[in-house]
Amino acid sequence: MQIEIDANKRTLQGKGASRRLRVEGKVPGVIYGGEGAAQSIELDHNNLFYKLKLEAFHASVLSLKVDGVKEQVLLRDVQMHPYKPQVLHVDFQRVDTDKKIHMKVPLHFVNAELSPGVKLAGGMVSHVLTEVDISCFPQDLPEYITVDLSEMAAGSTLHLSDLRLPENVEIPALIKGDNLPVATLIVQRGAAEESSMS
Repeated sequence: MQIEIDANKRTLQGKGASRRLRVEGKVPGVIYGGEGAAQSIELDHNNLFYKLKLEAFHASVLSLKVDGVKEQVLLRDVQMHPYKPQVLHVDFQRVDTDKKIHMKVPLHFVNAELSPGVKLAGGMVSHVLTEVDISCFPQDLPEYITVDLSEMAAGSTLHLSDLRLPENVEIPALIKGDNLPVATLIVQRGAAEESSMS
């Protein structure tokens, strides 16, 4: 499912113009990259604010409609107000379907309760990473990567090389030889001792 978002071209630039837009319930933004020149845009604040709550909005190729013309883009940067629930600025990057993209995608951890380390040893899974940097063509971009914890034993660690990646998706860190830990299964000393004493 592709997420669509509407925008209009923005002609007035500068801080004053951006402030006026925000007062009107709009968010200034920019689209850059690809063949076209950078284009200043404005978006409806509330619509954008709710879309930003969707995990998929941050890790999907989006369909951005600017004055009726659709472009395939990625969300690249969001500036939020320090304490108000307000989006101040947003950046989108055009997608070239023939070029690989680098994106951070979220990790979804499943089956922790089935793992021997949790079931038998009363351990807890600690998530070392919550997202991972991947490289792939836009059409192969996954919304998230599932991390199956069902085989984890007490004291074990799951690494990037243990992840089952979707087809045509690579992890640049692994290519560089950085096999980072993704999750560890920790057993609390007290819990183990109590169960042996009883």
